[in-house]
Amino acid sequence: MILQQGLPLLYQQFTALFKKNLLLSWRNKRSTCLQLFSSFFFILVIFCIEEAMKASEASSSAYKNVTDPTLLFSPPILPCEDKFFVKLPCYDFVWSGNNSRRVTEIVSAIMANNPGRPIPTNKVQSFKGPEEVDAWFMSHPLQVPGALHFVERNATVISYGVQTNSSSEEKRGRIEDPTFKFLVPLQIAAEREIARSLIGDPKFGWGFGFKEFARPAIIGKTISALKVMGPIFFLAFSMFGFVLQLGSLVTEKELKLRQAMTMMGVFDTAYWLSWLIWEGLLTFVSSLFLVLFGMMFQFDFFLKKSFFVVFLLFLLFQFNMISLAFVLSSFISKSSSATTVGFLVFLISFILQIVSATGFPYSSAYSASRRAIWSLFPPNTFSAGLKLLLDATSTPESSGISWSERADIIYQWQVGSFLFWFVLAMYFDNIIPNASGVRKPIFYFLTPGYWTGKGGNKMEVPPVEHVASEDQDVLEEETLVKQQAMDGIVDPNIAVQIHGLAKTYPGTTKLGCCKCTKTSPFHAVKGLWMNIAKDQLFCMLGPNGAGKTTSISCLTGINPITGGDALIYGDSVRSSVGMSNIRKMIGVCPQFDILWDALSSEEHLHLFASIKGLPPPLINSTAEKLLADVKLTGAAKVRAGSYSGGMKRRLSVAVALIGDPKLTTGMDPITRRHVWDIIQESKKGRAIILTTHSMEEADILSDRIGIMAKGRLRCIGTSIRLKSRFGTGFVATVSFTESKKDNSNASGDSHEPVKRFFNEHLKVEPADENKAFMTFVIPHDKEKLLTLENRESEFGISDIQLGLATLEEVFLNIARRAELENATTEGITVTLDLVSGISLEIPVGARFVGIPDTESAENPSGVMVEVYWQQDGSGSTCITGHSSEMRIPQNVLVTRLPSPNALGHKGLRQAVRGIVIDL
Repeated sequence: MILQQGLPLLYQQFTALFKKNLLLSWRNKRSTCLQLFSSFFFILVIFCIEEAMKASEASSSAYKNVTDPTLLFSPPILPCEDKFFVKLPCYDFVWSGNNSRRVTEIVSAIMANNPGRPIPTNKVQSFKGPEEVDAWFMSHPLQVPGALHFVERNATVISYGVQTNSSSEEKRGRIEDPTFKFLVPLQIAAEREIARSLIGDPKFGWGFGFKEFARPAIIGKTISALKVMGPIFFLAFSMFGFVLQLGSLVTEKELKLRQAMTMMGVFDTAYWLSWLIWEGLLTFVSSLFLVLFGMMFQFDFFLKKSFFVVFLLFLLFQFNMISLAFVLSSFISKSSSATTVGFLVFLISFILQIVSATGFPYSSAYSASRRAIWSLFPPNTFSAGLKLLLDATSTPESSGISWSERADIIYQWQVGSFLFWFVLAMYFDNIIPNASGVRKPIFYFLTPGYWTGKGGNKMEVPPVEHVASEDQDVLEEETLVKQQAMDGIVDPNIAVQIHGLAKTYPGTTKLGCCKCTKTSPFHAVKGLWMNIAKDQLFCMLGPNGAGKTTSISCLTGINPITGGDALIYGDSVRSSVGMSNIRKMIGVCPQFDILWDALSSEEHLHLFASIKGLPPPLINSTAEKLLADVKLTGAAKVRAGSYSGGMKRRLSVAVALIGDPKLTTGMDPITRRHVWDIIQESKKGRAIILTTHSMEEADILSDRIGIMAKGRLRCIGTSIRLKSRFGTGFVATVSFTESKKDNSNASGDSHEPVKRFFNEHLKVEPADENKAFMTFVIPHDKEKLLTLENRESEFGISDIQLGLATLEEVFLNIARRAELENATTEGITVTLDLVSGISLEIPVGARFVGIPDTESAENPSGVMVEVYWQQDGSGSTCITGHSSEMRIPQNVLVTRLPSPNALGHKGLRQAVRGIVIDL
């Protein structure tokens, strides 16, 4: 199949990714509507605040023409509760001079003659002098609006003073002037009653009135809600798209969706452009709605300026925030952190907006370099531009700004900062290591191969520390691969050549409050050499942590290689150019399903087929065929989020087979039989690397099997080859004829001759037995001693079946040997409790263990047991039991572990070091 290349492929990938973004936004309507229509709610809130302020101003005479002010005639002393801000209980007034009888009578007259209402005695407090009043004020704040101070100097002279707070208060648009509201009534009442007391006429009085000057309304001093609240609201509105965009990018990276597209060969340019154009379209619509909603609510800010002047300011700012989101996404790996970073950017923007409101640094007093640095942060230029537009409509007489009067400098800064952040985003995306540590060189764009796509097979390979394998087949494979590499032989039948592949994860350093903890580097893969042929399925087996998944991750470019190299159809995985070529010819079915929950299986296949470069006329037919192959035709239009685990796995297999790849890796199917058929059919014309934990699966599907343990290849070959070499031997199943004798005789020792024959000739006991058959495990070296010909009738045998050991047994033996090797090197031991009560400390993986101090004259070698091992759910090797005690054969290799002293404490059962025996 000829795939698309060059610009046609770039355009095809762009359109597919753009459609993906469209579908995801359409199916996440809540966030999309929030991004598009949030401007309406912000404008509505500003409008409501504006109307509330206008209503408040309408009740105030300050904003009206006053030609005939209202006359205030003899205003009374008001209740203290009428004060805007007061603490209860409160007093109408307090007074001093209560040591004078005449002053006391004057105050009583003030209380009784107050116009409109007498003042109760409990609403007035008296003191001896002003000092006591001041002390009371300090301990009782906001409990009285004013005070009167009287001094009787002689029979004809009484002086007084009025004390109030001179500060005006404002509440809900109304202003409280303490001079006219409290001081003047107290002054009028005091003078009236002093005069009556001195004259001696309680009816004496005079008319007193006052009014303000006639004056015009205050113009140009009104406070605009848009000018006060607009900048912060407009900033918050623009942040919606920024936070949503940042979250979408980080989510794709966190769920490894971006990695899946990269492994399919997506161009970085297509990926970023698809996001830029889609988010730019949303930004265009949201900015348009913002301006239209502002005009709909009749704000001068939108009506008195050129439509394009305002629209362009918001549009360019949101484009700047999109490019900033692209940059930040390269540094964030968790979607939960994206929201936190978005809020932090908003908080910083709000603080800097306050600074920009002062004119910094766009006045002539500051240098151009300072303006350039300041303008790189998008909210700064937005705040400066917003201030210019708000100042242009600061008064009702302002004419606004037309397109010809626009401030080009702000738009130039916005365009420049957008280009700066967008280019920086693509650069950081390439050089910052991803979750697997993959990155390009810092100056990758200066290499010719980056632009030409050539030179993918030329790479300097760092030397790898070599550890010779003990297995003959692995040594032969390694020698063959090395010889081909030295001679420069390119075998057309070889799909993958692995040359000393090594992967080491660096150690980590954890800083604690008191100490620094360091971990040593972990060698996941230790020099892997092998060939994988075309038209074959190579199965890679191994326990957890063996290095098989890491090896495949290195082959597919997910993980960077520490040492060695691998050539896939002649291209090196160490080269970024070579990896780009490799991705065009491989399909990857990851260990875990990497799918969009909101997309259907049909949409997944169309997307990945377009990324892979299938010609457009073939995409529909290819998707239909793959859906039929994996039995998903009926669920083709159902979203993947509602699929079962098996359906998701089948969809992942279908994705891996798009484009007829020459190499398919990482397959670990869980829907057994049907997927087996798909894999068998898919071997034609390609190489498949399969990893699985199912021995049955590996036995049926694989042409060759490699078993890894502790980062090294331990054995390689066909299933039969591995069983014959690493199995415990042959399995002989002896079936008996139906006995016509008495049942008591049949159920007793009727099969004893067969047991005795196997014991005397082969030294084996039955592994399983019942009345119908017996099963024996015969070691390879005793195979020729099995001679039962012409004795079937003598033993009552109806049939004898011979078979090899299972692949699972081979796998466990290899894993056990690797564990034993590692345990011997690192001194890792476990305790084996024998039936006899002895506890042995043995290395992990030891099969035959001798018991110390059991030698005797009859048995000079001593006694041993066979330890049975298996892997638990986590992949760790653990003891399941042991055999009965048996003699140690003569002339066997015995390994005594160091420090054979008994361990433990007195009075407790002690554990002694066992003796490892190699049979």
